[in-house]
Amino acid sequence: MLRPWAAHWITAVLLCRAVAQYSSDQCSWRGSGLSHESHRRDVEQVYLRCSQGSLEWLYPTGAIIVNLRPNIEPTSGRMPDLHACIKPHTESQGALVYLEQAGDLMLLLGEKEQAQGMVQCFSLAEGALFVEAVSQTDISRRITAFQYELVPSQGPGAHMYPYLHPGIVACKPCSDEEVLMAVCTSDFVGSGFIRGAEASSSSSSSSPASGIKDHSSVVVTLRRLFRQKSGVFAWAGARVRGWSGRVNMPLQCGVHPGGDEYLLTGPVHFGEAWLGCAPRYKDFLKLYTAAQETGTNPCQVDTD
Repeated sequence: MLRPWAAHWITAVLLCRAVAQYSSDQCSWRGSGLSHESHRRDVEQVYLRCSQGSLEWLYPTGAIIVNLRPNIEPTSGRMPDLHACIKPHTESQGALVYLEQAGDLMLLLGEKEQAQGMVQCFSLAEGALFVEAVSQTDISRRITAFQYELVPSQGPGAHMYPYLHPGIVACKPCSDEEVLMAVCTSDFVGSGFIRGAEASSSSSSSSPASGIKDHSSVVVTLRRLFRQKSGVFAWAGARVRGWSGRVNMPLQCGVHPGGDEYLLTGPVHFGEAWLGCAPRYKDFLKLYTAAQETGTNPCQVDTD
């Protein structure tokens, strides 16, 4: 429900381009409400033009409107069909996060949802984020912070995005072509063993699956690490002679600790690894060798 004073704020922004404005082509923004504390009804415009980044608002006062856009120019003259997913820091407080839709405000993240690290997604065509500071006499130690990712709603791999389509990611085997391409394009690629699994909980703020009920967090040890993004796997030491970390995967995959060595590939979302193609490593070696002999490998990796 739109509050009368919020409607006044939004109208003022549209007509006057806001009292205070900050524009940037960077991926992340960090600002402070202290810069206009004496003007607590100021609305600040923030422009972020990246596929992923973060926002950190110290001592929030007034409100900010966050405009998320991709860092590419549309070739057809229209905005691509994208969704934005935001994940708040579990210590985020001091403001409420709304989706502004044609003058109406829909609450996305209250302070309770922020404390749980709950991920929320929406279409960019629906509007912008309206972040409103909570009225309080003491703004010290209040920081509103979240990460964001822009996700295509259609195209290769779109249906695999766990937060946009929870509950429909199946454990189907990848084709030979998909495995070879996953080695080239995944955020992490390595070979190793599954050590254990822990079911996630939608009510747990420490849940690696961030509120997705049908996923588990699997502990893995990698003997080889061909590539990784965001340091999701850490060197476990000379005694282990490998890397350790966690990978999120659907519960229906029926993972059993120990056993065969697997090739593990997949994307990284909000600093967490999600399983993609995962054939047995010995099967991958046969496939990779055959593709090398026929010259059909899309990329090269050191399998020695």
